[in-house]
Amino acid sequence: MRNKKPPFEITNAMIDHVAEIAELVGRLISMNQLSANPTLRRTNRIRTIHGSLAIEQNTLTLEQVTAVLNGKQVLAPPKDIAEVKNAYEIYERLDELDPYSVDDLLTAHGIMTRGLVDESGVFRSKPVGVVDQEGHVLHFGTLPQYVPDLVMELLDWVKNSNVHMLIRSCVFHYEFELIHPFADGNGRVGRLWHTLLLSKWNPAFAWLPVESIIHDRQQEYYAAINGSNDAGGSTVFIEFMLSAIKASLMGAINASDEMSDVKVDTATFRWNKIQEYLKTHDYIMNADVRELCGVSAATANRILVELVSAEKIVKLHVGGHWKYKLVQ
Repeated sequence: MRNKKPPFEITNAMIDHVAEIAELVGRLISMNQLSANPTLRRTNRIRTIHGSLAIEQNTLTLEQVTAVLNGKQVLAPPKDIAEVKNAYEIYERLDELDPYSVDDLLTAHGIMTRGLVDESGVFRSKPVGVVDQEGHVLHFGTLPQYVPDLVMELLDWVKNSNVHMLIRSCVFHYEFELIHPFADGNGRVGRLWHTLLLSKWNPAFAWLPVESIIHDRQQEYYAAINGSNDAGGSTVFIEFMLSAIKASLMGAINASDEMSDVKVDTATFRWNKIQEYLKTHDYIMNADVRELCGVSAATANRILVELVSAEKIVKLHVGGHWKYKLVQ
């Protein structure tokens, strides 16, 4: 039967999380930090890749992952380096993927596991037991002959359900791990697809490292999967994942706030210095600002231009030099 609803309950905790996440996303977008800051976006993407691969026992540190993606030589197992490069390639193509397409899911798996597993870009042909990082069997994956139909059914449900996408994406993540459609790489592809679904609800999620939050809370992640397995539905897992997404957003907002505070503090500090100087001098020049604020000539010029624009000082040509004085 198509579009059969996977087993889960919508709880008050979920509804609260969804409302809070929607509000946090609004705040993050209003700050405009992610779209205006490619460096922050790249840092988040690297954290995402490091977090997702570290869950799967990839040995590279965050610094090594950064070095690999900057084209530097890193002394590490070739398999771990290949995992980083493959993961980066598919995350960079996130906006080209259709989250409801089986073909795109297989393509993503093919890139994520290129050169690393025999059955790359195809559903598995053998039965599999799903283990946690300690090697305990969590459950046995779906028999291989049923995998393609179940994955198609799950994607159809995600596409057509009227449940909020925040909840739907978590249901997908859990059910995907339960089916365990691939011989290897299920965790990585499941988390990638979760991010993809969230990014279709709101593009900010393409840059938010939900994976690194899961990495920080790995024991809880597996406990939530186990709890859902025991209960026969994904309710426990959905609640955990929504709390992880909320934490990720709060972290991104705090980082943006800190960046804004630093800018404000620096500007205030410089203006105070200039004001103090102009209490005892009629004019200030570029060279004075350089000395007072410990900045280059170009930065001193930018500070002065901004203060003129803000109508705090005026620019005058005196004795063959550009000088500045307080607005009277």
